[in-house]
Amino acid sequence: MRNLRKELTPEEQKSAAKALKINISQVIKDPKNARVGTYISNDGEPSLDYVFQWLWQNKATPFLPILHPFTQVHLLFQRYEENSPMTTNRYGILEPELNCSHVSPVAALDFILTPLVAFDSQGNRLGMGGGYYDRTFAQIPPDASHRPKLIGVAHQCQHLDALPVASWDVPLDYIVTPERIYCPHR
Repeated sequence: MRNLRKELTPEEQKSAAKALKINISQVIKDPKNARVGTYISNDGEPSLDYVFQWLWQNKATPFLPILHPFTQVHLLFQRYEENSPMTTNRYGILEPELNCSHVSPVAALDFILTPLVAFDSQGNRLGMGGGYYDRTFAQIPPDASHRPKLIGVAHQCQHLDALPVASWDVPLDYIVTPERIYCPHR
């Protein structure tokens, strides 16, 4: 699945990024003041560059994941601005330089856009294998009065009929591709 997305041409990736912005705006209907977990694309993942511009133009606040400096197995989400100082983590992925005053509790985010390797129509995602997102999402109390909507972002070629599901896997509320929006639990 990773090879399929990496084989997309730069033109296909750019077209996908534009279409994703349109489809994501159908899920995040009122972005004003929304706190949105996002990501910087890597390894052929769909780019969110157009989504970032749309969020900033609509007075939403994007947050980027950072590998937790102490636990090493969770993610922190830090506010992301166009001029945020960036660093490369141990996986070669760009993330903001840690600034604790810009970190948001995961449960305080309204939406989290998450990359994935593969997905199915039931809202299951296959990540890169580290479990960072699932462990981070598991920290949200099940009885929380506010829970972020979890939105997987992928190319359509990453869709599979079914994925194996483990007890720790956290299902997605939506999956957005350039061609389609999946709402598995509706």
